[in-house]
Amino acid sequence: MEKGKINWKRWFSNLSLIVLGILTYKILDNFGNVQEWFATFFRVLRPFIVGIFIAYILMLPERAIEKAYKTSKIKFIQKKARGLAVLTTYVIAILVLSIAINVIFPVLRDSIIELFSNAQNYYETAIHKISEISEDSFFKSDLVMSIVQNIQEINISELLSLNNERILEYVQNLFNVFLAVFDVFVAIIVSIYILLQRESIKNFLKKLAKRLLREKTYKHLDKYFGQANELFFKFVGSQVIDAIIIGILATIAMSIIGVKYAPLLGFMIGLFNIIPYIGAIIAVIIAIIITFITGGVGQTVVMAISVIVLQQIDANIINPKIIGNSLKISPLLVIFAVTVGGAYFGIIGMFLAVPVAAVIKLIMEDFVTPKA
Repeated sequence: MEKGKINWKRWFSNLSLIVLGILTYKILDNFGNVQEWFATFFRVLRPFIVGIFIAYILMLPERAIEKAYKTSKIKFIQKKARGLAVLTTYVIAILVLSIAINVIFPVLRDSIIELFSNAQNYYETAIHKISEISEDSFFKSDLVMSIVQNIQEINISELLSLNNERILEYVQNLFNVFLAVFDVFVAIIVSIYILLQRESIKNFLKKLAKRLLREKTYKHLDKYFGQANELFFKFVGSQVIDAIIIGILATIAMSIIGVKYAPLLGFMIGLFNIIPYIGAIIAVIIAIIITFITGGVGQTVVMAISVIVLQQIDANIINPKIIGNSLKISPLLVIFAVTVGGAYFGIIGMFLAVPVAAVIKLIMEDFVTPKA
């Protein structure tokens, strides 16, 4: 019986090599058609990928709710804890999304339109304020003034020659893309299935891998896949939840201070906060520039101190509470990973660089650690 099993694996390996050779030849022979086919294929898979992403985000609160339901004294709730937890999670998510669409998004849209419409005035105000700074200030150094001179040569009016109607049209089109009915529907169904049947999916993949791979290879794959999946799950879910919390707190703080475009800047700070270290720095710099132009030096200083304090609270209290100690990597490695990920894969690369680096670090540590 064992001999037949080994022959089957060898047959499968040989067949895989043949299929791989044929596919390679076809790809090289019809590269344009293959490229178009892959583009169509990934467009079809897009809702499934989005569904997996949604499941990753919602799995963190869903597991907490499920854990609470399992401790209930009512037997029906204990027995149906998984289904009730998924239902509760989606009800909360739909309520939050409804509030965002009806309350937050219109405010952001109006802020974007107003910011673009007054861009030329803000630009002239910034140049005027810089010209009023004393000559011995750092902001009047040769380096800074050369940058300002280069910026002055840009025609902001031509660069931002979009009227309100066109801006609104572009924003509306963007929302329409994200709210495509079919993709959203499929993505939600996929995410619900993953949350409800995650144990069955995991067991099926384990059985398939165990059947196809050698025992030693399977053990390594099972070990690293489990750890990598937990890292990705905690990082993706917790970073999105953390971004929402920071965005709300930043918006409230800046609204109290009286910062113009507080909802837009708060949303930006929360969004950029998803990218560790670098994202927070970029968001603060942009917020400082806009606040300086629209509110002056005093308001800028207060806003900057408030946001920096908020980010420190997030880095040392809020984020560790949400994400735990699963990503024990140095800040230097984080910055390096984010830089490389951004250079090769853009925003998504910057976002996923940290868990990828954590997995690579885990494998390397296991490799270099002497075996007992």
